[in-house]
Amino acid sequence: MIPRVVVCRFLCIDLNSQPKYIADYQLLIEQDPIQALNESTSSEENEMTNNVKVAGVGMIPFTKPGVSDDYPVMGETAAKLAIEDAGISYDEIGQAYVGYVYGDSTAGQAALYGLGMTGIPVVNVNNNCATGSSALFLARQAVEAGMVDCALALGFEQMVPGALGAIFTDRPNPLKRMFKEMLNLQGIDKNAPGAAQYFGGAGREYAEEFDTRTETFAKISEKARRHAANNPFAVFRDPLTVEQILESPHIYGPLTRFQCCPPTCGAAAAVVCSEEFARKHGLNNAISIKGQAMTTDFPSTLEEHSMRKLVGVDMAKEAASQVYEQAGIGPEDVQVCELHDCFTANELLTYESLGLTPEGTAEKFIWDGDNTYGGRVVTNPSGGLLSKGHPLGATGLAQCTELVWQLRGDAGDRQVEGARNALQHNLGLGGACVVTMYSND
Repeated sequence: MIPRVVVCRFLCIDLNSQPKYIADYQLLIEQDPIQALNESTSSEENEMTNNVKVAGVGMIPFTKPGVSDDYPVMGETAAKLAIEDAGISYDEIGQAYVGYVYGDSTAGQAALYGLGMTGIPVVNVNNNCATGSSALFLARQAVEAGMVDCALALGFEQMVPGALGAIFTDRPNPLKRMFKEMLNLQGIDKNAPGAAQYFGGAGREYAEEFDTRTETFAKISEKARRHAANNPFAVFRDPLTVEQILESPHIYGPLTRFQCCPPTCGAAAAVVCSEEFARKHGLNNAISIKGQAMTTDFPSTLEEHSMRKLVGVDMAKEAASQVYEQAGIGPEDVQVCELHDCFTANELLTYESLGLTPEGTAEKFIWDGDNTYGGRVVTNPSGGLLSKGHPLGATGLAQCTELVWQLRGDAGDRQVEGARNALQHNLGLGGACVVTMYSND
């Protein structure tokens, strides 16, 4: 954004009629150029952060693999729902960012062309399990920077049954560094899914330090099923007891089968726009994005030799810290949260990473019921990844959709009373973490 403004001023210089441009240009070159650009960028970010709105959201019911529509149909349907929810037409979308993990290049165009071939930029996004929120992050940036007034973020996934695995075996795996560190820390169980070993190992490490009971991890899954019972978009809506969860087949560490999210097919979308666009179109139901940050791995991921660090707790902490500062809203002011509960262990770790409860207190937070209705912050009212399902490219935008519904008061039987501020956390190994704060003020 800044280089474009500087170039514009340079091209508009007129020695006779526009001396103010000369003064601006001289001011920039008299300062340290990097400092000038950084200060200008920081100023614009601070001015614009709170001006991006979520004007519309949409998602389709998530399903088990093999029974869903093909991805172009799922994606088109979710995008159409979001655009209709915003009350605009597809012609008013200036750019689109489409996320998916397992699919061919330009699958985003294949999904959107059913809505029209308008010639807009369509950017395909792949960032592992943080893909959906990465698409949202890019769409929000485009609007915030003034490149477009309105943008679409879409995510979908058409998955196959079974645990996640590598697709390309003839080239280095992107998780090679992480895999080597996991091997050094805890070895490899050839009978357990790889993702479960990462997060199960992190949960076991936490439990050993803080003497956490296995029942505590299961309690998270019990809560997920209870919340999902009220969500018609969720895959698993039948309740389970802690005992049933613990009796399901053991997977790794503290994890049993009912503590692992299922492979899922689905799609979700969000329309984001500027405050001016919302006002011009009378979009009075739009929800504000008060803060958003994306982080990737820090040296601590590998250098501190901790399974918890390896699965991204520091990415989450830093992203959350940035968002709280941007929004001027702390964790104590959050009423509802959708976080990345790919495994119960990660939900437990994330309570502390996001500052919802102090380090070492997650077990008390869970058993006191502070993570559910009547407690301090209702976590994953949708049922989360554990029960709603986890179509990788769609998850971040499904989280967004749920939180927008909550802040509008449109969540039906899942509604969190008095919800004003909502927090979202979406994580992918390899790695990326996106944290977002929404508000209905």
